[in-house]
Amino acid sequence: MIHIGICDDEQYMSDTIRAMVSGFFRGKNIEIIILQFSSGEELLRYDRQIDILFLDIQMKGIDGMETARKLRCRKFKGILIFITVLKEMVFQSFEVQPYDYLLKPIEEQYFEKMMERLLGSMRNASEENLLIQKGYESRIISIEDIVFCEIIDRKIYLHLASSEVIDYYDRIENLEKKLDNSFFRCHRSFLIHLKYLKGYKNGIAYMENGREIPVSRLRSKEFSNVILHYMKCEKK
Repeated sequence: MIHIGICDDEQYMSDTIRAMVSGFFRGKNIEIIILQFSSGEELLRYDRQIDILFLDIQMKGIDGMETARKLRCRKFKGILIFITVLKEMVFQSFEVQPYDYLLKPIEEQYFEKMMERLLGSMRNASEENLLIQKGYESRIISIEDIVFCEIIDRKIYLHLASSEVIDYYDRIENLEKKLDNSFFRCHRSFLIHLKYLKGYKNGIAYMENGREIPVSRLRSKEFSNVILHYMKCEKK
């Protein structure tokens, strides 16, 4: 499930974007949840997941630019798309890393092209995010939030720093290719994130969430070398 936020103080514009977003994802057979906010203040009070955010720049109260700065300061990692009537405003937005912008009135053809690019990026998954699909349900997971990955009966379980566990069907070899060298395959059934490793002793990796992960005997020597290399890189 992809969570989409629309923040615009003009109800007509908010509803227009909602209809365009709904139509696009319906055509892709991807399930979404759409959340609408009428002000930056209302959006900033919301503390749950938003994967894609359409944000109007010119709003009463806290404008979209300041709202985006506050969100990024809170480590908001979602995809940000600005809505604006002034093209010049875009040049002030680089610090908050917007994906793109929509110029009012929104041209449907441009919107479709932008969303196709966006969906392609999401499917390829960036270095920072992982797109998980369970049938028609999709979700973007920050790779930084994954403590370890476990495979049981052809199903992958992602154990997150929030204690949430997300499961989906895939091969652990496919997942391993999408992750960087901060992850290590310590066992045929486990991939661990070295960032969350607290210690290693007698074939057991101790993780920050309290889990103890087995390290296979065949991979123990390589694991020790990987830990040392990772620690050296972190200190640079």
